[in-house]
Amino acid sequence: MSGKHVAVLMGGFSSERPVSLSSGTACADALEAEGFRVTRVDVDRNVASVLADLRPDVVFNALHGPYGEDGSIQGILEYLEIPYTHSGVLASALAMDKGQAKLVAKAAGIPVAEARVMTRFEIGNEHPMKPPYVVKPVREGSSFGVVIVQEDRSHPPQVLSSSEWRYGEAVMVERYIHGRELTCGVMGDTPLGVTEIIPLSHDFYDYDAKYAEGGSRHVIPAEISPNIYQTIQSLALKAHQAIGCRGVSRSDFRFDDRFSKDGEVIWLEINTQPGMTPTSLVPEMAAHAGLSFGEFLRWMVEDASCLR
Repeated sequence: MSGKHVAVLMGGFSSERPVSLSSGTACADALEAEGFRVTRVDVDRNVASVLADLRPDVVFNALHGPYGEDGSIQGILEYLEIPYTHSGVLASALAMDKGQAKLVAKAAGIPVAEARVMTRFEIGNEHPMKPPYVVKPVREGSSFGVVIVQEDRSHPPQVLSSSEWRYGEAVMVERYIHGRELTCGVMGDTPLGVTEIIPLSHDFYDYDAKYAEGGSRHVIPAEISPNIYQTIQSLALKAHQAIGCRGVSRSDFRFDDRFSKDGEVIWLEINTQPGMTPTSLVPEMAAHAGLSFGEFLRWMVEDASCLR
């Protein structure tokens, strides 16, 4: 595959544009070091014509958020018949819709938290469920728009009905799960290591905890019992397969071990376009499995295809 022309898609026009630019630049640099001929593409509305002119051998999708990981760009690549990385049209669209993904996961026997999908205006001035609960935009990533409603709140967050809200009309209201933040990647059909994420200056793993320097600490392998470790790996693989993911995905979990060592493991969501800088979670998991960043990206390029 060395010498092949790889177009790295990055940027785009979702809320996650800065994250995508960081992922895309890191991937493009590493792929060049691996011997690929790389073209960096900052995605705009004319991406179809740009790719039709470029005709790369493979597209490495480093986009995040709407249009990049919801099946939209994947559909364009299918029409152009350009092999691409990560998940295909259906799995991408399904995983991006938190409500639908949760239904599929639950049907597959994966433990999920009680939740309901509503419009932000339906919530009004009355709690839609007993606090504590979490309100999440249905189709956003990187924790954009996530609000935790604690027990002492007398009413739902007012930002939901304000003109400042810019994360779509549909939101998911989900029971808040106490406990530890755990995550596990899947590469092909193989679960990677389990990482515990410890936010250092935030109440939860929000945007700043994810991306700001010193925002969080990653512990891999997570310091949990072998039984829980294997359970999380098994559930991550089951979610990957149930939703129909390809290439690399990452599932996020909460583990409430306040009352017993086995506690409660709850699957939160699956990410079909995980962050791709060398210090991002999934590349760290690949490194823990013995793969350099370049080797990991080479595997993804070699795995690329259409009809994913």
